[in-house]
Amino acid sequence: MIIFHAPDIESTLTLPESDSQHAVRVLRMTAGQELTVIDGRGNRFLCRLTDAHPKHARVEITGRELMPLCWPQTMTIAVAPTKHIDRMEWLVEKLTEIGVNRIVPLLGKRSERKEIKTERLNKIAVSAMKQSLKAVLPEIWPMTPVREFIGRCDAAQRFIAHCDDSSERRLLAREYTAGKDVALMIGPEGDFAPDEIELALAGGWIPVSLGDNRLRTETAALCGCDTFHIIDQIN
Repeated sequence: MIIFHAPDIESTLTLPESDSQHAVRVLRMTAGQELTVIDGRGNRFLCRLTDAHPKHARVEITGRELMPLCWPQTMTIAVAPTKHIDRMEWLVEKLTEIGVNRIVPLLGKRSERKEIKTERLNKIAVSAMKQSLKAVLPEIWPMTPVREFIGRCDAAQRFIAHCDDSSERRLLAREYTAGKDVALMIGPEGDFAPDEIELALAGGWIPVSLGDNRLRTETAALCGCDTFHIIDQIN
């Protein structure tokens, strides 16, 4: 099933230029053909192409279906982007496929990457949303300092995964309660700085471990997200 993404489809009845080109020039769709459009906010529309223009194809909406996420709570994964951007892009793709509400790139004292192109990550998330047959696009924040995120996050469950043995860490799978809003912070390859960990703990964040293996940043973030979904499914 080929799915198109148009955030304002209800008001404009027009596909964005990239989707218009894909429909008309790549798929060679013509007026009268049906297509499926999602808005990224949980709506899937059955449409009919009325004007096969390669830059602004127009449609009429013939049906609508609500497609909310299949989990009730808000899941936030906050992770320090990797030095090699392709690994971060891979992570955004996989988190979107598995399912997440919010992705927050973190800027910490030991971060290897100081800047990130949010627009590029959004495009990757859109593609992954389509591929996984979802209709809700995860929210991707701009690069956010660790201290700022700690102060802004109000999730009922807040976990920080770090490697510092100075504080006792609990196994994430045993601490997480299914169905409650949750946020997980994953630091850079060099881990969070000691004062960042102290600030999080003082703010009520629970220090956790993802197991005995040492994981790369992107692997740890994906593992944490998958842990939430597995526990939700068995409860």
